[in-house]
Amino acid sequence: MMRPLCFMVMPYGRKPTQAEAGKGPGEIDFNALWDRAYVPVIEALGYEPVRADQDTGALIITQMLERLYFADLVLADMSIANGNVYYEIGIRHAARADGCVLLAADWSRQLFDVAQMRTVRYPLPEGEITEATALAVRQAISGAIPALASGQSPMHASIAGYPGRVDAATASTMKDQMSRQAAFQAEVRAVRAAPRADRMARARQIVQATAGAAMTAPVAIALALMLRDCAETADDRRALVDFVAGLPPALQALPDLAEQRALALSNVGSHVEAIAALEALMATAGPTQERLGLIGGRYKRLARGATDPADRNRALAQAIDHYERGMEFDLNDYFCASNLPALYRQRGRRGDEDKAQTALRIVIVACERARRRGSTDGWLRPTLLVAAFDAGDADKAEALADDVRAEGAAAWQLDSILGAMDASLRHVSDLDARARLAAIIDSLRSG
Repeated sequence: MMRPLCFMVMPYGRKPTQAEAGKGPGEIDFNALWDRAYVPVIEALGYEPVRADQDTGALIITQMLERLYFADLVLADMSIANGNVYYEIGIRHAARADGCVLLAADWSRQLFDVAQMRTVRYPLPEGEITEATALAVRQAISGAIPALASGQSPMHASIAGYPGRVDAATASTMKDQMSRQAAFQAEVRAVRAAPRADRMARARQIVQATAGAAMTAPVAIALALMLRDCAETADDRRALVDFVAGLPPALQALPDLAEQRALALSNVGSHVEAIAALEALMATAGPTQERLGLIGGRYKRLARGATDPADRNRALAQAIDHYERGMEFDLNDYFCASNLPALYRQRGRRGDEDKAQTALRIVIVACERARRRGSTDGWLRPTLLVAAFDAGDADKAEALADDVRAEGAAAWQLDSILGAMDASLRHVSDLDARARLAAIIDSLRSG
């Protein structure tokens, strides 16, 4: 008799984890994890194990959908943020009422709403999957999989009558809610389109209109971002702090709102409180490049304002540490890396200039990649231009100067970075490169 089928949704081959240093391996051999841990457990539970990459040819979308629907059990490994895995989990949740079990390494952090779903955790201290690791994984998942396999999928649990007998009254209520959400979003767009001098007053009016009403997470996040984008003064930034502080605790704890409150606290001078809030967020929601960079920025401000040399050095060391961790978290993101060269040079230890040059090369490569991918970040171009000057790369700077002339000074925020470009010249030891860079600055200033 044919055994029931278990379809395994997981990455294959060796994949980087982006796990924080000391919290998990840098890379996982998912083929070894499948062979040594998952297959023995699946077979012991009485299922036939199937994985997409076992086909001789590429698994086309129709075959994948069929397997997700017809499989008696679907297991999904979510240890890393793999787009295919997330997509296939969503398909299974919508297609079948049960029989989908999520699994992940104990150090991993899941994205968005999936983080709220029950997940089988297993120990994974190294990515080669030694026999000891495979045994620990098998022991952790073998009893938990049957216990969760009968659990109802979120779609079927949340929508009464799904998929064929959904209550029409429920559908009408949800459409009304969505219509109100659309009207609210139109009001927020109108604020952003208003003259700059009028934006904050209009933003406060919208926030006031929501006072006393039941607040949903999307509305709260939209209001917080609107207040952030419209803020011009310290009083405006305090309004964001007060808004988040007035929300129910469950909303205050949302990562997006916690981040915005911490940033606003720092912008009104409460750097230490902002750091504490961000560290608390990382303890519960995990580190991200953005959070590490935000903490680094707060320490940078503390170092800048310190009057005691010991306090300054401690804050500087913390700023460098957090920016370095943020840079290592995602080398494709130039935010953290772009802050490091100036901090290395400020610290001035032996080898710091070499570290500054390494960081600058990372910044330039990351910025060029972002340009090719069509990034709309307004700070991309100026970051790239300043990095070329900081690196003393006259060839690169001359090529970018041609782009500035072609695209216009405003697109490169030239007025905001000329001072930084001037300052970079003192770090350029090559006299010919320094002269060429100085000539570029003079040419750009003259228009």
